Amino acid sequence: MSVRKREWTTPKGEKKSAWVVDYIDTKGKRRLKTFAKKKEADQFAATASVEVREGVHVADSATISIVEAGKLWLKSGDAARLERTTMDQRRQHLNLHIVPLAGTVKLTKVTAPWVRSFQDDLRDKGRSAAMVKRITVSLGSILADAQGRGLVVRNAVHELSKARSGTKASEKRAKAKLRVGVDIPTNAEIRAILDAATGRYRPLLVTMIFTGIRSSEARGLRWEDVDLKKGILHVRQRADRYGEVGMPKSEAGQRTVPMPPIAVNTLKEWKLGCPKSEAGLVFPNTAGNIENHQNMLKRGLWPTLTAAGVTTATDEMDDEGKPILAPKYSGFHALRHWFASWCINRKADGGLELTPKAVQTRMGHSSIQVTFDTYGHLFPSADESAEMAAAEQALFAADATQAQHG
Repeated sequence: MSVRKREWTTPKGEKKSAWVVDYIDTKGKRRLKTFAKKKEADQFAATASVEVREGVHVADSATISIVEAGKLWLKSGDAARLERTTMDQRRQHLNLHIVPLAGTVKLTKVTAPWVRSFQDDLRDKGRSAAMVKRITVSLGSILADAQGRGLVVRNAVHELSKARSGTKASEKRAKAKLRVGVDIPTNAEIRAILDAATGRYRPLLVTMIFTGIRSSEARGLRWEDVDLKKGILHVRQRADRYGEVGMPKSEAGQRTVPMPPIAVNTLKEWKLGCPKSEAGLVFPNTAGNIENHQNMLKRGLWPTLTAAGVTTATDEMDDEGKPILAPKYSGFHALRHWFASWCINRKADGGLELTPKAVQTRMGHSSIQVTFDTYGHLFPSADESAEMAAAEQALFAADATQAQHG
């Protein structure tokens, strides 16, 4: 590998110069790369020589653009039979956000500083912080797929992530904790919801409140997975928003959850009037098929919250100039949060007072860390007032003893 200076004269008589790196790539092909400054040429030569020696070098002319890599990334996802929702998200991130801003960029040009600039562009175009983060993850996945195909050496997104690992602790501390009455329904609100729940969606709401199952798990629940005699419910499958049935997202998602009498009795009554379903679904739609998630919200949860008075004022006004009320909680995850808090709370406070490991099992979390990260602040702490009082008394008693002997 050599670095040499090239000089020439333009047709107008102007003298020009550049620095050329001349080398043989991993496939034995001669490559020439030109730089305006010797420093840049030396830096490239030093990096390229190591990459060629390790057999991982990819020349600019041998790589592809981000849009081409994105298409290969989608093919990889289809080949791996990723869930339809996952593939939809991949296409949205690629076609709506990545390609319009950076589709023609070559993979070899994607460096850590470039990624930071790309993130700035996304924010300038009105993408939220959460969306920027998700799009960046997708870009990193595209680069990882390209790495596996030998189209790029480094994954700048992953390098940037490692460089920022030191800031993760502070970012984690800044994340707001779930709050009762804001993110988690209060016990009074749950009682109001249960009182207001009627019709074909009452069994669904009762079951979700007292088992903490996810909405996808409720849509895929079968009668063969419910043991009404023993009062237990087995989570063995889930149905996504497109009605496609599959396994829970993690191995821990396959679990057994005990049910209180209110849930058992509600399901016993519901079983007599439940629409017939070839798949034996517990909560099918009226045609016996997998229920639509939006129907569960618009016809089940939200009307029940409104009837229960579990609402919040919006910025819009009605004809009388009063704020229009909307359901306080937007999704079923609020019920799942309440179930977790119910499992955690002391028995004296109307809870089950379960251990963290038992809470993890019932929630179907992939690890105990997920449980602690999400609900750790809800676990009751020991009452240290007595210990503090005893320590204070001992402290001043020691001072008094010293004074007497002094």
